[in-house]
Amino acid sequence: MGLGDKFKHSAEKAAGKGKEAAGEATDNDRLKAEGKTDQVKAELKQAADKIKDTFKKH
Repeated sequence: MGLGDKFKHSAEKAAGKGKEAAGEATDNDRLKAEGKTDQVKAELKQAADKIKDTFKKH
């Protein structure tokens, strides 16, 4: 995967952390859950990128 995709996924994860923190600060359970979900999605995308990179190298 391209370097741009890796940055994009990292940014998505950071945004999820921000959402979670905002939910924590405002005691908004829905926002906290959305933030955690966004982080998991970004982590899955990062894992998929690593797998694709591994197969491209071999």
